[in-house]
Amino acid sequence: MPGRKHPARPGARGSVSRETDPQIELLLEALAAEPDPHTTVSEPERAREVHVDDSLSGLEVPDLARARRIADVGAGAGFPGLVLAVALPRARVDLIESVGRKAAVIDRLLQAARIENARSVVARAEEWGRLPVSLGGGREAYDAVTARAVAGLPVLVEYAAPLLGASGVLVAWKGLVGADELRLGRGAADEVGMALEDVLRVTPFPAARDRRLYVFRKVGPTPERFPRRPGMAAKRPLGARPGA
Repeated sequence: MPGRKHPARPGARGSVSRETDPQIELLLEALAAEPDPHTTVSEPERAREVHVDDSLSGLEVPDLARARRIADVGAGAGFPGLVLAVALPRARVDLIESVGRKAAVIDRLLQAARIENARSVVARAEEWGRLPVSLGGGREAYDAVTARAVAGLPVLVEYAAPLLGASGVLVAWKGLVGADELRLGRGAADEVGMALEDVLRVTPFPAARDRRLYVFRKVGPTPERFPRRPGMAAKRPLGARPGA
């Protein structure tokens, strides 16, 4: 079972260059002023740890750090997608969020922080993953998919696989998951052309406990029947099906 430990660097926000750091400050200011932030952590100093430093810990995954197309599924308040867009100015980041109010907040934060290499996409991950690039969608369009506090591993791999191109990676921010979730995640991955590659233990800030990055790689084609219709991945996780 993979499980390398990555000690915290001297401040994860060291990954953000002098040129982009002002954007992080603008982002934190805008989040603090946002009347509808969709997060309980919006005070700047606390948000710097909980949102910014935690998001930057994803750069411990080399494939994410060099990705040029990134999809942040279930983007919610905008993390890690907003921070990754600042840290990776040559990448294009799509923040996929099905709730219009949340996407509107993301748009306001993008504008306030002057982030030009990211956008919100108002869609369910399943819908976006079924629509081909030729029709403006996201199927097989991304080098990396990120997910933070979204769903269990079986659901995440089903969301991610149709979005990823060959050898693309899913990076899922989670605590230490139980043996059942891990088993189901592996089983689901097998069905959609993915495989668990690594589990990285990271400490983005001192109070972070049991933080893990679960890294799945696309190792084969995803069957055309995936993604299933919206809601099915959560209602009937692949790894939980009889015989899985």
